[in-house]
Amino acid sequence: MTEHRRDPSAERAQGTADVPAPATEPTAASAPAPEPTAASAPAPEPTAASAPAPEPATTPAAESVQAPAPAPVPAAATEPGLATVAPSAAEPGAVPASASEPVLAPGIDAATMPAPAAGTEVGRATAPAAESPSEPVTTPATEPATASAPAPEAVTASASAPATASAPAPAHALGTTAVARELAVTDLSLVVLIGATGSGKSTFAARHFKPTEVISSDFCRGLVSDDENDQSATRDAFDVLHYIAGKRLAAGRRTVIDATSVQKEARRQLVDLAREHDVLPIAIVLDVPEQVCLERNAARPDRAGMPPHVVQRHQRELRRSLRGLEREGFRKVHVLRGTAEVDAATVVTERRYNDLTHLTGPFDIIGDVHGCSAELEALLAKLGYEDGVHPAGRTAVFLGDLVDRGPDSPGVLRRVMGMVAAGTALCVPGNHENKLARHLKGRKVQMTHGLAETVEQLAREDERDPRFRQQVADFIGGLVSHYVLDGGRLVVCHAGLPEKYHGRTSGRVRSHALYGETTGETDEFGLPVRYPWADDYRGSAAVVYGHTPVPTASWINNTLCLDTGAVFGGRMTALRWPEREIVDVPAERVWYEPVKPLTTQVPGGTDGRPLDLADVAGRRSVETTRMGRLTVREENAAAALEVMSRFAVDPRLLAYLPPTMSPCATSRQEGYLEHPAEAFAAYREDGVAQVVCEEKHMGSRAVALVCRDEDAARERFGASAGVTGTLHTRTGRPFFDDPATTEQVLARIRDAVTAAGLWAELDTDWLLLDAELLPWSLKASGLLRTQYAAVGAAAGAAFPPALAALEAAAARGTEVSGLLARQRERAADASAFTDAYRRYCWSTDGLEGVCLAPFQLLAVQGRSLAALPHDEQLALIDRMVGADGSGLLQGTRRLMVDTGDEESVAAGIRWWLELTASGGEGMVVKPLGAIVRTGSGRLVQPGVKCRGREYLRIIYGPEYTRPEHLERLRHRALTHKRSLALREYALGLEALDRLAAGEPLWRVHEAVFAVLALESEPVDPRL
Repeated sequence: MTEHRRDPSAERAQGTADVPAPATEPTAASAPAPEPTAASAPAPEPTAASAPAPEPATTPAAESVQAPAPAPVPAAATEPGLATVAPSAAEPGAVPASASEPVLAPGIDAATMPAPAAGTEVGRATAPAAESPSEPVTTPATEPATASAPAPEAVTASASAPATASAPAPAHALGTTAVARELAVTDLSLVVLIGATGSGKSTFAARHFKPTEVISSDFCRGLVSDDENDQSATRDAFDVLHYIAGKRLAAGRRTVIDATSVQKEARRQLVDLAREHDVLPIAIVLDVPEQVCLERNAARPDRAGMPPHVVQRHQRELRRSLRGLEREGFRKVHVLRGTAEVDAATVVTERRYNDLTHLTGPFDIIGDVHGCSAELEALLAKLGYEDGVHPAGRTAVFLGDLVDRGPDSPGVLRRVMGMVAAGTALCVPGNHENKLARHLKGRKVQMTHGLAETVEQLAREDERDPRFRQQVADFIGGLVSHYVLDGGRLVVCHAGLPEKYHGRTSGRVRSHALYGETTGETDEFGLPVRYPWADDYRGSAAVVYGHTPVPTASWINNTLCLDTGAVFGGRMTALRWPEREIVDVPAERVWYEPVKPLTTQVPGGTDGRPLDLADVAGRRSVETTRMGRLTVREENAAAALEVMSRFAVDPRLLAYLPPTMSPCATSRQEGYLEHPAEAFAAYREDGVAQVVCEEKHMGSRAVALVCRDEDAARERFGASAGVTGTLHTRTGRPFFDDPATTEQVLARIRDAVTAAGLWAELDTDWLLLDAELLPWSLKASGLLRTQYAAVGAAAGAAFPPALAALEAAAARGTEVSGLLARQRERAADASAFTDAYRRYCWSTDGLEGVCLAPFQLLAVQGRSLAALPHDEQLALIDRMVGADGSGLLQGTRRLMVDTGDEESVAAGIRWWLELTASGGEGMVVKPLGAIVRTGSGRLVQPGVKCRGREYLRIIYGPEYTRPEHLERLRHRALTHKRSLALREYALGLEALDRLAAGEPLWRVHEAVFAVLALESEPVDPRL
């Protein structure tokens, strides 16, 4: 892997040359004077690593400033993993600093790596040479060329001399042929085409850029006025143009502006737009002869009447602008002279220096070192590195603050610089490196916070190696503020970085990466108060950083601080990625007394962080592993918010809501609306060979979060004192109004888990159970009184006198036999209805008479168990039930059925008939393998309910079994219910995955909330 170094001024393009510390930063000195501009900057001083570049010759045909690249020679031999200095050119046997063959880390393909700029030696900072004599001025020399950065796709600029532009060539000097030229354009940038009307900007844009990348002022003028040539609509047209461009840049899309842009004010607005979105503005100038522009306009019917003075004015303004484009803020300026040169040009896309998304690791990310060389060597050894190289090809990533405070900053620098040069490490700068760099440049800085010790240590190094100091300066000057790695899934920087700055390039981004964000206040120790940016972070990429020392590394909203205060006597910490495993070693001693003690109040903290309404309000889309993106409509979210905000349990404990369940397909068998034969047939058709039939308990769906003790509940879920978990309904409401009753239930479950030995076996301090709480009347007493009991009482009051009257009439000889038979059937149906619901009601006194029937262990610490086969799930549950001494837990009867075996299917049907005949509600049929897909990849229903004939009287009414009613009910629609069940199931699994992975509360709650929101969708409640 080649060394990844910073473009000498790319990140500071829209700021000063050096990024000073914020005013509240204790290590910051006063802001240094700004660097010389492109118009006046002197050529950088030659260093030991780069010979002085000769003065470039400026000619009309070659506007660029370039230095000849030194001829490649073999690199000096180095000790593996350590940085060395090649002998000076003045010494015998000296080897000039030149581009040596890059050393790749094992497993990294050289073809995918950005190539070093010409004139760059791997592991050493030099000024890159221009790509070709015909290359135009592309980079203003805003700072000395102290370090090289690899040009990912094409080298387009020379930083070895001031960027100057020669006088424009006269039109008669323009040839008709031109050498093909490559114009390097950054992948995320604002490209401004500059040229008179008729110069061919639209044709050039169409040839070299995607249609969606180009925003034309003419097109925008047509949008607002229906006439692309209506000059009175220009102001509104550019409002539209700037708005569209801003939206594209905010989304990280390269944007090309197709307008004349010959006026300085028009360009200023575009440069400001680029700065607002932290992208590089690039100018491509089409300097085409005036006569060509006039002829082209005359050939266009819509512009045939354009006065010649318009083109002449454009050309004059263009001539006046050419010399000052760099000073206006354009980071690269490509000037194409004449139609031949325009036609011969090609555009090459180059990657940003912080874009290493193609590197997928694995990585070992190491927090602040602060001169603790012995601890660093111990940590590298523990990570498996041998002399700076990992045998498995892993890459170390250093998060900055390598120096100051500790005993051996030079030793740390040698190790890190050597690993970076060898291609086995990446490094980003910290604020301490930035301050050291300013000191090494001769700037006035405060010698505080360990800098004095580092300077003293470097002075001792000067006696042994006088070139090491310059090497350090070059190394620091070449570091990139942050890197985006692993396909965009990982961002590394020193002080943390909000999502809007990921992959962006500006002085503002670099400053934030170095120093972080503060509130502007100062604490009692005189240190700036850090803004808790991690609380607000909602990005998909994990951000790993350091800067602010904390006692232990812990994830907060997908961010992780790895500065665990090694120099203060704490630990030196690393993160293995993608494993997300934390590795650390203790400090040998306290090397530097901290100004304030280490605190657990890292950005965001862990206790009591409220959820953000913006995370759940409005129309939302939730990404799930099993079903992709699922959408929650705004009206559904509003209904869920009402429940969550008024009735739900503590949201920190609300980790899961169970999905709804669809019934099996409607049966055509006489007298039955639901029958097991349809359930078995459906799963057989989906390719599911084995299913488990579980007794369906007639109670209330319950979810139990059980923690081993209060400490576990507090540490993992941020629970309040005295809380060890929760027991809630399928809509998140607490089962018991009295929290003490809930704790009694949890205590009994906890005792059963302890007695069964599951805490140790599952290696967990908490577990999540899906269950049924019995009796039904415990939670549904209101429903029973107002709906079911009322119907039964009315029937009991109405039918006896009605039957008596009809029987008396029949005794008198009146023909009422048909009516009497019908009323007797209705009375029998009403009696069966009353018997059906009474089976599921009994009296309770406190917890006496209350039962909990768990049927699935959903998740434990560090892993989701939702995919565990149901027979293994029930075996664990049986152990809990068997170990329960309180009588609270109840087992679940079940039967395994082979859907392809007729005898097994018949046995399943008989089991269901016996179960329902004895008063059972019915059964739930589930695939044995839990999460199952069909051969085409479709997710199979996780379970279908098959309810008994008598139980369905409660659902569809006492007389639903009459043939005319059954025939009508057989036309019930199940499609929407099945779709809803699958979506809620996928969301529930997503919540469990996020919970087990230790993701932040808002991420878990996003999926949980979506389940509740979907429950408000209109669907037949009888299903």
